[in-house]
Amino acid sequence: MSDDELGPNTRLVHAGRRSEWTRGPGMAAGIVNPPVWHASTILFDNLAALDEARRHPDAGLFYGRRGTPTQWALEEALTAQEPGAAGTKLYPSGVAAIAAALMTVIRTGDHVLMVDTAYEPSRAFADRLLKPLGITTSYYAPGADVAPLIQPNTKAILLESPGSLSFEVQDVPAIVAAAKARGVATILDNTWATPLLFPAIGHGIDFTVQALTKYTGGHSDLMMGSVTTTKRWFGKLKTQSYLLGYCVGPDDAFLALRGLRTLGLRLERQGASALTVARWLQQHSAVARVMHPALPDDPGNALFVRDFKGASGLFGFVVKRGERRHTAALIDDLAHFGIGFSWGGYESLILPVELDGIRTATTTDSGGQIIRLSIGLEDPADLMADLAAGLDRYEAQF
Repeated sequence: MSDDELGPNTRLVHAGRRSEWTRGPGMAAGIVNPPVWHASTILFDNLAALDEARRHPDAGLFYGRRGTPTQWALEEALTAQEPGAAGTKLYPSGVAAIAAALMTVIRTGDHVLMVDTAYEPSRAFADRLLKPLGITTSYYAPGADVAPLIQPNTKAILLESPGSLSFEVQDVPAIVAAAKARGVATILDNTWATPLLFPAIGHGIDFTVQALTKYTGGHSDLMMGSVTTTKRWFGKLKTQSYLLGYCVGPDDAFLALRGLRTLGLRLERQGASALTVARWLQQHSAVARVMHPALPDDPGNALFVRDFKGASGLFGFVVKRGERRHTAALIDDLAHFGIGFSWGGYESLILPVELDGIRTATTTDSGGQIIRLSIGLEDPADLMADLAAGLDRYEAQF
């Protein structure tokens, strides 16, 4: 049985565990996890070995910035989660990963299509860095037909599905078909779903990006991003990343690799708990609507059911009024939800969402205050009791 035929949780456990990385020379037994290799300078036995390394710098140890078995094990394990992928590169953050993917395919004079609901730093990268370099970006609504929007100089389409603030689902296969017909590369920020819930390469995406900071790390203690791509693009991605100086530390790579092993179990638990909380919120008198694509009445549910294998633990809801003091009454005294950015850790988080200033092709009027929840590993009953108390405080304001 090939690795691509194995179940996703089996791949999570076994990928990136080469025997040469888990046992030393002459050792009859090995260790479970690849060790942490700290290195900047690599020493060569002789001049011939140095010359050979210069000819083939990716064949083994060369210089610390090109990685050690700790980083390679994580890259290999991430690639294994995307059947059909050729390789993965690591970056110091999710934003750096998005930047690297874009810079691999675009040059001065090119045009980028970006979904209007993309991660805010992705927009900032386009508007504040790409624009002065002579690269233009157009924003499209997540439900738009992108085919008429592709210009002669369009080189990349950046998707995010679902959107991480308002959770719109895109028709990824339709966008991929339109892009391939015009020779345009597709880049998907797949952090919400991970490859376990949406295997992007299998859906025709060229570059799939994850903020490993979130579900893969799983413990809110590392910053890292990844780009996984196909044979067509992997060589260019490696070269561009090396020229830009991207690298990650081995300690963080070790933490991400450790988190990856339990990703399937955590994602299943967090997704189930989030749906329980979302359904409960739908019945609350203070809640105008719940934004969760797995709910049958969500506008993106049909696409979600068609394309996704399940839901993660991030979703939002809208309360009917949104003045700051009302929001404070809801979230300030919660016992089990921390107030903070990011998501995907073992702990639950809550965050008020403001769309003004970061949307241009879609409306920013949500009908009230959006509250985003990242559901952790706590018991759902405790989370719902905590939210019930917060919503009681909220309603007492009126």
